[in-house]
Amino acid sequence: MHLNGLRQELAHPKTSVLVCLLGICGGSIAAGLIILFRLSYEWLHLHALDTLNQLFTHQWMARFLLPLVAVALILLVAFLTGFKHYRMGIPFVIHRVKMFYGYVPFRTTINQFFGGMFALAGGFVVGREGPSVHIGASGSSYLGQWLRLPYNSIRILAGCGIAAGISASFNTPFAAVIFVMEVVLREYKIHIFVPVMLAAACGSVLTRMVFGEINELSFLTFAVFSEWMYFYLILLGIVLGALAALFNNQLMRVMTLFRPFSMIWRLILAALITGGVSIVLPEATGASFESVEVLFTEEPDTAFLVALLAAKFLLAVFAIGLGVPGGIMGPVMLIGMLAGAVLLFPLSGIIDTQNYISSFALLGVAGMLTATLHAPLAALSAVMELSYSPQIILPAMLVIVPAYVTSTQFLGNRSIFIRQLDYQNLPYAITSIREALEKTGVLAAMTRDYKIFIDAPAEAIEQHLSDHPASVVLQQIQHEQHLEFKMVEYDVSLEHDAQALDYSSIDGLNSQCTLHEVYEKLKNARGGAVYIYDSEPDNIVGVITWNILQSVLQRSQY
Repeated sequence: MHLNGLRQELAHPKTSVLVCLLGICGGSIAAGLIILFRLSYEWLHLHALDTLNQLFTHQWMARFLLPLVAVALILLVAFLTGFKHYRMGIPFVIHRVKMFYGYVPFRTTINQFFGGMFALAGGFVVGREGPSVHIGASGSSYLGQWLRLPYNSIRILAGCGIAAGISASFNTPFAAVIFVMEVVLREYKIHIFVPVMLAAACGSVLTRMVFGEINELSFLTFAVFSEWMYFYLILLGIVLGALAALFNNQLMRVMTLFRPFSMIWRLILAALITGGVSIVLPEATGASFESVEVLFTEEPDTAFLVALLAAKFLLAVFAIGLGVPGGIMGPVMLIGMLAGAVLLFPLSGIIDTQNYISSFALLGVAGMLTATLHAPLAALSAVMELSYSPQIILPAMLVIVPAYVTSTQFLGNRSIFIRQLDYQNLPYAITSIREALEKTGVLAAMTRDYKIFIDAPAEAIEQHLSDHPASVVLQQIQHEQHLEFKMVEYDVSLEHDAQALDYSSIDGLNSQCTLHEVYEKLKNARGGAVYIYDSEPDNIVGVITWNILQSVLQRSQY
C-alpha cells in the first residue's frame, strides 16, 4: 500500500520530499558503483604495470604490451556477454534518457564497467567520466525499475545517476548539475533540478570520503590578470575553438574511416598506436590528471609541451574513434590544459609566464569543454569549482564566448555527443508535446470513477449511465484465451439506425506509463479511452479518456 502511494506521488511533475529522497537514493547508489569502479581500475593499473615490469627487463616493452593486454580482456568480456558494438558512454546514455526514460540495458552496463576498467588501466587516453555516467545512470535507474516507479520518475533517477557520475569523476557537483540540465535533459524544471542537485552532492560527499577532500586539479591555481591581458584571452578563445573543431572533425573522421572494420581489429589498432607512442613518449598515455601535475609544478619546456599536446590529441582521437570504452571529457580537459599552457608562451617576453601557467591551463579547459561539448555553462561552472576562485569568471567568459562562436558559427562544429549520436543512428530529439506529456505519469491523471460490467445486458448498463452520467463504464468480455474491455457510452451519432449504447474497444497501458503513451493510443481517433492496469492486464486501477488528456494539455505549464 505504501509503495502504491509512492508511485502515485512520483507520477506528478512536482517537487516533494519523496522526489528529494529519490535523488538521494539514486545518487548514493550511483556513487557507490562509481567508487567501486574507480578503486578497481586504479588497483588494476598499478598491479598490472608492476607485473609486466617484473616479466620484462625493458620498461618500454611493458608499456607497449599493457594496452594489448587490456584489449584482450575487453574483447573477452564482450565475447562472454555477446556484445558486438560498443554503443556506450555519454552519447548512448543521452539516447536512452531521451527515448527510453533512462532504461539502460544491463549487458551494456556490464561491458562498460569492465571494458572501461580495462581501458583506463591499460593506459588509453580516455576519460573515466564516460563509464561513470553510464554506470551511474544504470544503477540509479535500476532502482526505479525494481520498485516499478512511473517512467517519468525513472528518467529523473537516470539524471541523478549522471549527475553523481560527473560529480564523482571530477569532484565538481555544481558543474555536474549544469551538465545534466544543459547537455542531457536540455531543460530546467525545478522538480528535476532539486533531486539532480541532491544526487550530485551525494556523489561528491561519498567520493571525498573515500578518495579525500583534495580536488584532483588543486595543483592549478588562478592568478589575477592585468586588464590588457583580457584582449589576449579573446584570441586564446578563438584558437581553442578552432582546436576543438579540429578535434571533433578528426574524431569523426577516424570513426567513419574505420567503420567497415570489425570491433576486434579496431581495438587492436588502438592498442598498437597507444603502445607505440608510449615507447617514444611515456607521459602521453592515460587521461589522469596526475600525469600532467608534474608539468605545472615545474617549469615545462615549450617543445615538450607541444609534443605532449600533439601526442595526447592523437591518442585520444584514435582511442575514442576506434571504439575503446571510455569518456571524452577527460581527454578534452587534458588537451585544454596543455593547449592553454602552450598558448601562454607568446607572452613570455612580456610577463613572467610561470605565474600564469596554471591560470591559462584552467582557461584552456573552459574553452575546449565549451567548444567540444557545446556546454558553456557547464564549462564555466567546472573551472570555477576546479579553481575555487571567483576571479576566474570574467576571464573564463572572455575565453568561452569566442571559443563557442568560432567553433559553431565560423567552423560549423557541432557538439561531439550529437555528432556521435547521428553517426550511430541513435535518435535523441523529441517533439514538444511528447516532452510535455512524458513529465506526467498516468497514475496522476487517470480517473478512478469507473464501473466495470462483466458480460452485462445493455439494459443494466443503460440504467447505470442514466443514474451516473459522469461515470466511465467498461464492459468486460471473456474470450476463450483473453479478456477484452470495451468502453460504453451513449450513442450520439443521430443516425436513424443507431443503438442506444456505443461499444468501443480500448487498449490497456501499464501503470508505469506516462501520458505520452496515452496520446499515442488516442491521437488518431481523437477520442476513446485507455485503461490502466497495475501488474496484470485484468487488474484495472483507472481509466484515462481523451477528454482527460485534453484537459492536461490545456492546463497551464508548470
